[in-house]
Amino acid sequence: MIHKSIKHAATYVLGLGLFVISFGAMAEGNAPDNNPAYRIGPEDVLQISVWKEEDLDKEVLVRPDGGISFPLAGDLTVSGKTPKQVQEEIRRRVERYIPEAVVTVSVTKVSGYTVFVIGQVQNPGQFTLGRYVDVMQALTLAGGMTPYAVEDKIQIQRRSQLTQDQQVYRFDFSDVKRGRDLDQNIVLHSGDVVVVP
Repeated sequence: MIHKSIKHAATYVLGLGLFVISFGAMAEGNAPDNNPAYRIGPEDVLQISVWKEEDLDKEVLVRPDGGISFPLAGDLTVSGKTPKQVQEEIRRRVERYIPEAVVTVSVTKVSGYTVFVIGQVQNPGQFTLGRYVDVMQALTLAGGMTPYAVEDKIQIQRRSQLTQDQQVYRFDFSDVKRGRDLDQNIVLHSGDVVVVP
């Protein structure tokens, strides 16, 4: 009888463990949307170095046009790209002169992550942040909505930094605050404009 109970308990624990692992995998599948890789923006400061090449260890400011200049790599656009993508592009360009170059790119100062909140909020404006925020957090930074705000018609306007195409996402605050349709509460990209009518 005791052995049977232990066996049932072990089966239950194993089943629970598999459920937790499966649930974790499902949550992980959604992770890129909620935790996007950092994308470089204008005015960010990058530390770029090539291993064993002291002359190629530079701190570089990203220009307003989203570009940088780096010795042997020339001019390249980095805005909208991840540090890893920039690292790979510089490595490819430098490799013509330094075979098997090992390049490192890190963001030492974040100034390029900026979101805008306009319309019927207490403190509309531009917010330059050192971390990602979602729509609800951006609305909080703007002091919340005024009594005249139309809660179910908020828009997030996003312009692609590479193609300049613009997308519009809908956000229904009245649903989200009740815990419904939480997928609307997207993580904002740099340059996103939250419009509260």
